[in-house]
This record gives sequence, C-alpha cells and structure tokens, in this order.
Amino acid sequence: MAAKIAVAVQIFFRVIEILILVRVILSWIPFRTQNAFVVFIHSVTEPILGPIRNLVSRSSFGKNLMFDVSPILAYVVLGVVRHIIILILAKL
Repeated sequence: MAAKIAVAVQIFFRVIEILILVRVILSWIPFRTQNAFVVFIHSVTEPILGPIRNLVSRSSFGKNLMFDVSPILAYVVLGVVRHIIILILAKL
C-alpha cells in the first residue's frame, strides 16, 4: 500500500513541476490574461510560487535580481518535500 502511495506522490509532484515549467514558458509568450488555460496554470502554480517570490523579494538578495528565481527555488523546495514524504512512506 505504501508503494502505491509513493508512486502517487511522485506523480503528483511531477505534475506540479511540469505546470511550473509551463508557466515559465508561458511567461515568455504574450497571452491575454483571460485565456482559460493561462488562468488555470496561474491558479494552480501561484500558491507555490507566490510565497517564494515574496520571500525572495523581501531579502537583500532578491531586491537586485533582474529575473524571477521563484520557479527554481520552487523546484528545490518541491524536491525536498517529495523526498521527505517518500522517506516517511518508506518507514511505514
């Protein structure tokens, strides 16, 4: 049972990572903000990227950045969280 949950956790985090990548790519392409696909991507990824972006912008490091590093940091945070969850599931 724990193996199936671990696979589901892996898939969940992979989907979130793909959606973040899609958001990064969409940021390079001019779309109308009313586009349903763009609205969906933003509504799914903003709860992850928003807090990270706020933390980075409040730091002395983030005030001088010319581009948004929150997707990169989100990948790192998601990887750590996924690893911790998988380790907990392995102990069950």
